[in-house]
Order: sequence, then structure tokens, then C-alpha cells
Amino acid sequence: MEKDIIILGIESSCDDTSAAVIKNGWLLGQATASQEVHRNYGGVVPELASRAHEQNIVPTVDAALKKAGISKDELTAIGFTLGPGLMGSLLVGVSFAKGLSIALGIPLVDVNHLQGHILAHFIEEKGKENRHPAFPFLCLLVSGGNSQIVKVNSYKDMEILGQTIDDAAGETIDKCSKFMGLGYPGGPIIDRLARKGNPEAFEFNKPSVPGLDYSFSGLKTSLLYFLRDKIKENPDFIEQNKEDLAASFEKTVVDVLMKKLSLAVKQTGINRVAVAGGVSANTKLREAFLEKRDKCGWDVYIPPFSYTTDNAAMIAMAAYFKYQDKDFCPLDKPAYSRVTI
Repeated sequence: MEKDIIILGIESSCDDTSAAVIKNGWLLGQATASQEVHRNYGGVVPELASRAHEQNIVPTVDAALKKAGISKDELTAIGFTLGPGLMGSLLVGVSFAKGLSIALGIPLVDVNHLQGHILAHFIEEKGKENRHPAFPFLCLLVSGGNSQIVKVNSYKDMEILGQTIDDAAGETIDKCSKFMGLGYPGGPIIDRLARKGNPEAFEFNKPSVPGLDYSFSGLKTSLLYFLRDKIKENPDFIEQNKEDLAASFEKTVVDVLMKKLSLAVKQTGINRVAVAGGVSANTKLREAFLEKRDKCGWDVYIPPFSYTTDNAAMIAMAAYFKYQDKDFCPLDKPAYSRVTI
């Protein structure tokens, strides 16, 4: 009888401290501590984030183990985010994982945070549908820091077909919220307002970039100048039109994302298409995927909302794949703040 593979996953790349336990690919338990302190600053403050991780890491891991009904001595290996992310935040999770690995005498498995988002589609969870894409498939990876179209040939063979040459889609939406004085994080705020607005009310410039790459910096500038000119005419313009502004801007971002993704499907001939990352929680983007399924026959994979944000279940899942190949991490391997998949 094969021995069970029980992985503790640890995620601390930005402002969420998360721990999860996966047994043979099935999620047993997860705990996440979010940091509310950053709302006051309109974005994540790295120093505050790393201090909060230090406070949260031990109780979060303890809570995940208790939810899973697993003792630390039953663990087979520890998977953790090595990068990319905020260096101070990463070092808290990396140091904890290395220390626990030494104490328990079990292997370490390092995980690329972006690959973790993609491999979240393979997590098994009791009572859930558990549909998984077959290799190869395309994945639109969209978050606050990344916007990429990835061809996923296997869990360890991923090829970037296109990516943003400047700003990411999530960061662009956050800036839209900031320009309108609506608060942080902008994604949920814009999403909520857009549901009540007319997406055809306003038109913004759509960037034109060759191939499968994205660009969002011009779109941000277009919105900024548009708002500046309208406020000169009517100081209450934003308050009077915030739902329509949110809906129109959201539609523009989603249109840009889907246009290049459709081109990637056409060029590769692969119609198995997944979406991952924080922006995959956006209602309009999820609807666009379902529309492609219904009208174009795409085989689409949309993650549960719990896997759209940073979470340790996806890190444990990626580590589970790597563990089976005995792809372990040496203790002296350093964290990294910037990288692609």
C-alpha cells in the first residue's frame, strides 16, 4: 500500500498569511489571516505586511493543522512560496518553513506563486465538482501584479505566450478605484458598482500591442484625463456617474483581456481555457468565459472564489506535484521578489 503524501502549504507573498494541508491531492483544511491595516494607506505597505506575517504565521499554521485533523508529525513535506512577492513578506514564510522542515526532518518543496495559481485548478475538495483541465491547456493568469497568457503543457512545463509590457490588469482596476476616490482594494469595489452601471455609457481607449502581449498603462492615463476634464465641467461628475464609470472601465479591461486570449486559442488550436489569479474573481470576466463556452465551444475552467485570492491550498497542491518527482528545495535557496512563471 502506498504511503499517504501529506503536504503543509505556506503562503506569505503579499498581505495574506495562509496555511493549508493537502493529503494525496485532497484539501483537508486551510486557514488564512488577512491584513486590514493596509486599507488606510490605499495599498499594501511592505513593512507593515511583514510584521503582520510574523504575528500571524504560527497561529495560522496551527489553525490549518487543527482544521485538517493532522498533527505536525504526520506531515510528509512542507511546500512554501519562494517567490515572487514582497521580499519582507516572503522571508517570514520561507524562514518558518525552513525551520519547521529542520525540526521535523522532512523535505522542503519550493513553489512559484504564479504556478501555484494555475495549479489551483487541480485541488480536490469534498463535496465539490472537482473538474480539472487536461494538458495542454491555456490559462489567463490575471492579478494585481501579473497579466499573462500561459500555455500549460504539464505541471512543470509552462510557456508564456503573452504578457503585459507595463501594468497588470488588477493594478489597473485598483488605480481606477483610486482615481475615483473609492478606496482600496479596488477590485471588489469596482465589481460591485459595475453590476449597477451601464457598460456602454463611456468609451475608453483600448491599447493596441502586437502579438499576444498586453498593455494597460495607456488605459489608466485615458481614464485619468477623462475624469480630469469631466470634473472641470461638473465637480460632482464621479459621484453622479460612478456606477456607469465602473461598468464601462471594467468592460474595457475585460474586452482587452479576452481579445488576446481568443487570439491565443485561435493560434494554438487549444480550446481548454482556464483563468487564475485575483482578477479571476471579477464577475464580468467570469461571465466572459461562460459566454465563450456557450458561443464558441471553449472548455472553460473557472476557480472557486476561495482560490482566486492568495491561498496556501494552491501552494500545497503545487508542492504535491513536485514532491512526487522528488523535486526538493535545499535549505540555502534564497527567496526571490520578481520573476515570471
